[in-house]
Amino acid sequence: MTQRWPIIPTIIVALAVATMIGLGIWQLQRKAQKEALLATYAAAADMPSVSWPSIPINGELPLFRKSALMCIKVEKWESVSGKNMAGKSGFAHVALCHTGGAEGPGAKVAIGWSARPETPDWAGGQVSGMIAPDNEALIKLVADTAPPGLERLAPPSTESIPNNHLMYAIQWFFFAAAAAIIYMLALRRRRAGV
Repeated sequence: MTQRWPIIPTIIVALAVATMIGLGIWQLQRKAQKEALLATYAAAADMPSVSWPSIPINGELPLFRKSALMCIKVEKWESVSGKNMAGKSGFAHVALCHTGGAEGPGAKVAIGWSARPETPDWAGGQVSGMIAPDNEALIKLVADTAPPGLERLAPPSTESIPNNHLMYAIQWFFFAAAAAIIYMLALRRRRAGV
């Protein structure tokens, strides 16, 4: 007499495996989208300058484009990890600048690098550079020159943007295969024990 498959557990495992395979396929699609986006960013450095966006809209960010702005007043300083042009690790000094709008501080400007986290002696002015991603403000301007007392920061690079969707896809496919194998082994053991 043949054993019947347990219906509800089989349905649950089949749905889980199908979901994991679907997530793996979705990650492969995201990989292709990210590669296209990174190619666009790589080409952006050779494009003409854009005016600084006062209200950046996520998804349409002009990343890796040249731009300029007027920092009327430095409202606040941040020191974060960064590298200089020689690749030496230290501190990137980022000014939260008032740019003249009524909404308050209007731009983050990574003005320069130093080996120590001291507050720079820079009160603002005209700044040109490249638009880079920022975790809080979406974008910041990385200055292409540094004021006295600081060194120039390494320019932003598309290599800092991860594209690990292939690894995520492989993980989801592995999880799907593991779930199917474990379920088949559990069924086999159940049948052997009966």
